[in-house]
Amino acid sequence: MKEYLLGVEEDMENERIDKFVTYALADFSRSYIQKIIESGDLTVNGKTIKPSYKVRNKDSIVVRCDSVIPDINPEDIPLDILYEDDDILVVNKPKGMVVHPAPGHYEHTLVNAVMYHCRDHLSGINGVMRPGIVHRIDKDTTGSLIICKNDKAHESIAAQLEKHSINREYLAIVTGVIDGDGVIDKPIGRSTSDRKKMCVNPSGKRAVTHYEVIKNFEHFTLIKCRLETGRTHQIRVHMASIGHPVAGDTVYGNGVKTPVDTQGQALHAYMIGFIHPTTKEYIELTAPVPEYFNLFIKLCEKV
Repeated sequence: MKEYLLGVEEDMENERIDKFVTYALADFSRSYIQKIIESGDLTVNGKTIKPSYKVRNKDSIVVRCDSVIPDINPEDIPLDILYEDDDILVVNKPKGMVVHPAPGHYEHTLVNAVMYHCRDHLSGINGVMRPGIVHRIDKDTTGSLIICKNDKAHESIAAQLEKHSINREYLAIVTGVIDGDGVIDKPIGRSTSDRKKMCVNPSGKRAVTHYEVIKNFEHFTLIKCRLETGRTHQIRVHMASIGHPVAGDTVYGNGVKTPVDTQGQALHAYMIGFIHPTTKEYIELTAPVPEYFNLFIKLCEKV
């Protein structure tokens, strides 16, 4: 029988345990997970629970089952490292790279790359599928991401995420012209019609995005977004909700043609600032803006 250790990321807090495990071990159906819960082969912090249990950030979830998910192996994939010490690694994630393994993506993920780079020095709190991962950004979003090399660092960064004290700024090119700065305070939850999509949902979790206009173009606007919360697809859902979806977004977009091939949403996790887990000093790091992003802006300026 195989054991899987799972941890809970910020944007999955308060989800039902059966929903969460189905997300974390997506090769397994929800009905199969419910049977495992009923059999007592799923424990949270060493105790059996009901399928309606709501997961918490510090929960340690162990799933025992006969079904096997492929092993996750280290891969020698180059990393764009913004900062590194014995506790943390901050990387500039490229476009098109999945952060952690999932069905159809057990290879060539950021996790495969950091497993090779860090060897055995990765936190285990989020389990074998997500070693070192404390937060994530979408596959086609570029930019800064923190990797934790030990459990102490993971607990520190996770606590800062939970308190919303980590500074996270994104650059985005959105469709249409926005007149001025603003704040979007709308709850976000999973779509009932498509579980892979998120949407503004009154029964969802509170989500707050601050946006600032940097420059207007004829058909687009360059903005800076500061996250007060960290929900899945937050900026993409919020900007689409006010009629200005992120350019190139194939999920939440409006189909407006872009001057360059964005290969997904024009969204970049530009800056991240946090308190170091050991030194307690504030660290602020910026990830270089990708070439396609700069080219997009230059072409807009010529119009």
